[in-house]
Amino acid sequence: MKKTAFAIASHPDDIDYMMAGTLVALKDVGYEIHYMNVANGSCGTNQYDHETIIKMRREEAKNSAEVIGAHFHESLTDDLEVFYTKELLERLIPVVREVNPEIILTHGPYDYMEDHINCGRLAVTAAFARGMTPAPCVPQISPVNSKVTVYHSMPHSITDQLRRPVIPGLFVDVEDALELKKQMLGCHVSQEAWLGTSQGSAFINDMMERCRYFGKLSGKYKFAEGWVRHSHVGFCDPSDDPLTKALGEKAKINEQFEASIKIDFWD
Repeated sequence: MKKTAFAIASHPDDIDYMMAGTLVALKDVGYEIHYMNVANGSCGTNQYDHETIIKMRREEAKNSAEVIGAHFHESLTDDLEVFYTKELLERLIPVVREVNPEIILTHGPYDYMEDHINCGRLAVTAAFARGMTPAPCVPQISPVNSKVTVYHSMPHSITDQLRRPVIPGLFVDVEDALELKKQMLGCHVSQEAWLGTSQGSAFINDMMERCRYFGKLSGKYKFAEGWVRHSHVGFCDPSDDPLTKALGEKAKINEQFEASIKIDFWD
């Protein structure tokens, strides 16, 4: 059976920053990989009009997905309109069903921006509803009953909205994928100037330093991406961790994190 990993992020370039190295690692071990931004990047500019920036950012994101050979999925809404609504959910559920991933990579319920948080919530519910026949679904796609494990990426700010550090439950070695991550971010030409103006970001260097930070935190890798595994309830078996299993030495569980959340009930 084909194994598939699906990155569902909020805006064009979000995947490139915090998820792409893991996608590449999964592709290297045989996974089919998919790339989707729920929002179309419509507000990521101080130069272009609405329609122009949407076209630009779609092309940039499509080029980025092509760098790593990922299947590209169209966005669903404008920036700042990623709300947890029935309308967005019923359009995301059929995409998740069609891809039928074993692994979903998405934002966590912590971040500096509501679009990111809401995107993660939508992805989680779309995965949860994958086998629910009556769930709203436009277009209608037949439900699927396979297991899926959801992993939440680290926030761009490294902390939650209240400045508290977010600690990964596992680390993925992305040193071999760094050049590809640079190429992917380099596709987002419209964003380099915008992020420098709006957030003081040096873009590619910023991505590198984040990977270096999580590599150091791992105690094992030079460059890493961090993840928190979602609860298994409604998604998969309690012990399922296909990301760690697939990547072997390229993945390291944070034992301190796991010890802090240990509940004997699930053993």
